[in-house]
This record gives sequence, structure tokens and C-alpha cells, in this order.
Amino acid sequence: MAAPSTRNTQQQILTFFTNMAVYYAMASSSSSSTTLSSTFLNPRFSPSSFTHSSLSTLVSLPPRRRPPLSVFAAVSPPLSPVVDRRPDDLVSDILSKVIQTDRGVLLTKDEHKLVGEIAAQLQNYCVDAPVKCPLIFGEWDVVYCSNPTSPGGGYRSAVGRLIFNTKEMIQAVEAPDVVRNKVSFSAFGFLDGEVSLKGKLIALDEKWIQVIFEAPQLKVGGLEFQYGGQSEVKLQITYIDEKIRLGVGSKGSLFVFLRRK
Repeated sequence: MAAPSTRNTQQQILTFFTNMAVYYAMASSSSSSTTLSSTFLNPRFSPSSFTHSSLSTLVSLPPRRRPPLSVFAAVSPPLSPVVDRRPDDLVSDILSKVIQTDRGVLLTKDEHKLVGEIAAQLQNYCVDAPVKCPLIFGEWDVVYCSNPTSPGGGYRSAVGRLIFNTKEMIQAVEAPDVVRNKVSFSAFGFLDGEVSLKGKLIALDEKWIQVIFEAPQLKVGGLEFQYGGQSEVKLQITYIDEKIRLGVGSKGSLFVFLRRK
């Protein structure tokens, strides 16, 4: 029969391994921290019965591996710098968008929107009283209109463009108060003609003008005659310089005029 001290030692070793088995079982499961703490705070053996050296002799415990700590940092993309664009750059940009587009007919809805945004930026650089600015005088090509039927009327409608190929759209502003509009076209691909209007310019304020036109003159081949009656338009000058002039009609149509050389 084993001595009492030997039996006590065996019992303590058995108790130790039992507790270690419970520890690993609970560490690998989803048991709560309260259960884990009660297992170790209320052991069935006396810690004083074992020295550090005796524990090392009995069993070599593998170190617990902690999962690697992952650190996530929220990185915001750099903000695009706000760049003030010069008027010359905006002028070049808007002309590149409207030239060779049949005065805006070939542009998509999004492209029209982009032209409008550039025009709005140019408006910030307009002189205080553009109506009084001498730069308004001279000959201008109509290179863009946000509503293709505004300049030229029926000649620029979807049906009209099937018959009339627009060659030029010119507006001449002569001192002190004369405006001349001319639309030259080719009908059916072989018959040249033009429509011209003469009007009187009236300054409504420092930015708005009104033009009252006489009845239009039509020339087709060797024929020339007058038709229709008077008409009038109102236009706000939103930007002007030595190269271009921007205007917005009373119904919101945007016009881009390019000075003729």
C-alpha cells in the first residue's frame, strides 16, 4: 500500500491535470470570463503544495498565442485643390466645347450643361456695366445657342435643318444703336439664300438690352422680298471681352458670340 504522502502527491498531480484540461477546454470554447475566473479563483488544490520548479518538472505548458493585433486606419483621399481659373482659360475652354458643333445642335445634354457651367464662371469676370462697354460694337459670329431654334427660327428647327444648311449666323452691332442679324444658308443643297434683320438697340439697364427688329428680308437666288412683321428680343450681356460675348435671352437661352476678324 502506498504511503499517505505518496497518495497525496498523486492526488494533487491528478487534480492539476484535471484543472488544466478544464482550462484548455474552456479557453477553446465560447464560455464566459466569469466561468474561467471561478475555475482559477477556487482551485481544488493548494498552490503552496507546488513550487515553480516542481511545476516545471511535472508539465511544460505551451505559451498561449495571442491573435495578431490588426490596426486599421481610415485614410481620406486628398482633397482636390481649388484652382481659380483665369478668364482667358475659361474663354478657350468654352470655345473648344462649342466650335464645330453646328452652334450647339450636335452637343449632348451633359455637354450643354458643361458649357453653361463655364459660362457661369465667366460671368464672375464680367465688367460692371457691359451695355456701356464699347467692346459690344463690331461683327460677331453666333457660335452657340443652348436652344438651337432660337437663332434663325424655323430655319434651325429639326425640319428646317433638313432643307436649309446654315452657313453663317452673324450679328453686327453698330454705334450708336443699330443691330443687324444675318443668316446665310443653302436650300436643298444648291440654292443659296440669306435672311437679314435690322433692329434698334435700346439699353434697359447696365446689363439688359432690347432690340426691336423690322420685318425680315429674304434673298433666294435672284429674288429678294420682305415678309412677316416686327419682332423684338431681350438679352442680358453676361460677359464680354475682345474675343467673345456671352448673352442670356429672356427665356433663358445662352448665346456665345465670337468676334469676327
